[in-house]
Amino acid sequence: MKRDYYEILGVSKSATDDELKKAYRKLAMKYHPDRNPDSRDAEARFKEAKEAYEMLSDPAKREAYDRFGHAGVDPNAGGFAGAQGFGGFADVFGDIFGDIFGGQRAGGRSNVYRGADLRYAMEITLEQAAAGYTSEIRVPGWENCDTCHGSGAKPGTKPKTCHSCGGQGSVRVQQGFFSIQQTCPTCRGSGQVIPDPCAACDGVGRVKKSKTLEVKIPAGIDDGMRIRSSGNGEPGINGGPPGDLYVEIRVKEHDVFKRDADDLHCEVPVSMATAALGGVVEIPTLDGGAEIELPEGTQTGKQFRLRGKGIKGLRSSYPGDLYAHVLVETPVRLTERQKELMRELDASLKDPKHSPQTKNWMDRVKEFFQ
Repeated sequence: MKRDYYEILGVSKSATDDELKKAYRKLAMKYHPDRNPDSRDAEARFKEAKEAYEMLSDPAKREAYDRFGHAGVDPNAGGFAGAQGFGGFADVFGDIFGDIFGGQRAGGRSNVYRGADLRYAMEITLEQAAAGYTSEIRVPGWENCDTCHGSGAKPGTKPKTCHSCGGQGSVRVQQGFFSIQQTCPTCRGSGQVIPDPCAACDGVGRVKKSKTLEVKIPAGIDDGMRIRSSGNGEPGINGGPPGDLYVEIRVKEHDVFKRDADDLHCEVPVSMATAALGGVVEIPTLDGGAEIELPEGTQTGKQFRLRGKGIKGLRSSYPGDLYAHVLVETPVRLTERQKELMRELDASLKDPKHSPQTKNWMDRVKEFFQ
């Protein structure tokens, strides 16, 4: 049983032409045989997506499919509504793969492909993100074989023109009344075969290697941002341009600061005595220490702002601010003498003028129960 064409492409029945093309391009990129030379499943998925797009991209065939299902577009069924043939699908097919792989079409075929992009996750500290950072990374990938220089052929020999497609990279298959152009199964679209493959790369033309790259992290970069290293992805196929390397930044969680855009936040624990009497408290910043003066009677949650002590973002003209949040700390593990003194102090503070928040809270509670 064939799967539903809309299900194959992952779109709804109301999908527009652009949505169909976008979905097909994504699947074609993922399952194209040249990108998955050793996977039969990928080739089958590629053909399945190709067939689905063929039918749904043609208004007449799509209408027939929506009304009658697969029977409406099956050339072997009596109710087949696509008697006008595939029309301009070959041109659409070529345009799509020209967009995806950057191929150069010759006689309706495209066999020069851009290399795949690579992704590398890099973890840095908040200090490194704020000040900038330079590091070396090792990236696994593919490089052209040094022995055959990327041809895949044994030194002293050359690839030969594919006898199945005559070097075109595609063949036409007759299905009922129609002729379908598809990738040549013999040469997989390259237009060439290799009678004597290179022993170093088994005829692939590429070998797995790791390379060391220097990555410069600009000051102010934030978690989740990407840095593009042009041309450091996988090499192209059949002389195509290489892909790019994308370094994704992951900023480690900091022990003191939390970042919010260009601003920094930190909690500053102070003793009950300091909060009650006031005083100078030292707080950390990314470029050294700073001091804030607490007024008498400072409460938990009081916020102090230090201008310009945050981070200067990539697109910012000025650095952000540092917000220090006071956290009044309750003493623990008191001795008997300390407990006695605390009770004496508590008794002396019973006057509501010493605890305005408690008084206001009690007044609101009384109003609530009245």
